[in-house]
Amino acid sequence: MKELQKILIAYDGSTFGDAALDDLPRAGLPRRVEALVVSVADVLMPPPESAEKERIDSTFPFHVPHGVKVARERDAQKQDEARSLALEAGRRLRSYFPEWEVRDEALTGTPALEIMRKADEWKADLIVVGSQGRSALGRLILGSVSQKVVNEAKCSVRVARGQDKESDSPVCVVIGVDGSREAETAVRAVARRRWTEGSEAHVVAADSRVSPTTLAATVSTATETITENNEAEFTKMLAGVKAAAEMLHDAGLKVSTMVKEGEAQRVLLEATESLKADCLFVGSRGLSSWLERWRFGSVAAGVAPRAACSIEVVREREQGAAT
Repeated sequence: MKELQKILIAYDGSTFGDAALDDLPRAGLPRRVEALVVSVADVLMPPPESAEKERIDSTFPFHVPHGVKVARERDAQKQDEARSLALEAGRRLRSYFPEWEVRDEALTGTPALEIMRKADEWKADLIVVGSQGRSALGRLILGSVSQKVVNEAKCSVRVARGQDKESDSPVCVVIGVDGSREAETAVRAVARRRWTEGSEAHVVAADSRVSPTTLAATVSTATETITENNEAEFTKMLAGVKAAAEMLHDAGLKVSTMVKEGEAQRVLLEATESLKADCLFVGSRGLSSWLERWRFGSVAAGVAPRAACSIEVVREREQGAAT
């Protein structure tokens, strides 16, 4: 996995967007990065007045309904606001990271789709979003934009929740591990970061072996098959925990490991709360047994809206993204 080079930060002017910016100095990010701050004006973009006039015979009087005029004025205000928000967020980011190359840009359209489109076009390595944001009417949406970006983006996504801590204080990171390739990618992402001295990495795994009792009543071979799969998954998970601890220790972090019985989402969330973690790192898939994955879906999508700390869903950029 390559080191972060391009980070796209989505900013909407909300308190959650401010918290996301304030969280970044404690994210272990490289000294030199290309950063793009975007703000999205959530408008429908009706055709400009000049384009409409071209389609109408000039011998007839042209009339724009009052409602259309009002909508255009409102959309223009939103676009101006988006430009101002992106500019201000870019200034703040430069003050946090003087060595970064920072640009700002206002986008127009549906926020989640525009954020992902721009990330694909620009080939971002990481998207940063706040945990919540503002709707077109100014109301708070419970993670609708961030959740969609977490689920559908082709690169890593950080859902940032700022905490009232000094930027140079040690960081507490929890990494979910299950022996999968995706979990290993998350571990490597943590190991490559620049953490302040004394920072801690807690490797957490969930022992969520499936009970064969119900299936065994109807399928004679179910007990044996499930038991074999449980043991294979558990052995693989323990190997992943050991390898992760060694990698993070070599990266200079204080490392601890925890294997706890229970469903993966619950184990990870409880660990972040008990450890007062600053961030939870997980792979884009995995973190559950073979049957639990089928039953409960993506653990990453499940913990993202519930974690009290920042969460980073790590994935290698998919091949074939737009250029």
